[in-house]
Amino acid sequence: MLDYERLDVYRCAIEHLAFVFKSLPRLPRGYAALVDQWRRAAMSVPLNIAEAVGKTSEADRNNRYAIARGEAMECGAILDVVRLLDAVPEPDLVVAKQLLVRVVGMLSKLCR
Repeated sequence: MLDYERLDVYRCAIEHLAFVFKSLPRLPRGYAALVDQWRRAAMSVPLNIAEAVGKTSEADRNNRYAIARGEAMECGAILDVVRLLDAVPEPDLVVAKQLLVRVVGMLSKLCR
């Protein structure tokens, strides 16, 4: 097991990414840009967490955690857009948002 795999924030980010992958096919045609943006933002969160763990300086780690936090916030805004499209069931969106709230909270502490 690699060091980042032990982090709860990483596991939550991966769980959110799994939700995104499951939800992407539900979005209506004509929203390819949204699909691409959501996929890229959601993938960026765990990737930046893993990269942060591999950095040797605290400043580099904090920067990567801050980037991951920003991408998680973007995913939260995308969830709001997806809610407007009525493409994903509301209970699923609530669970996804709760996951992101946890991720953002943990990343906020890590990038201080």
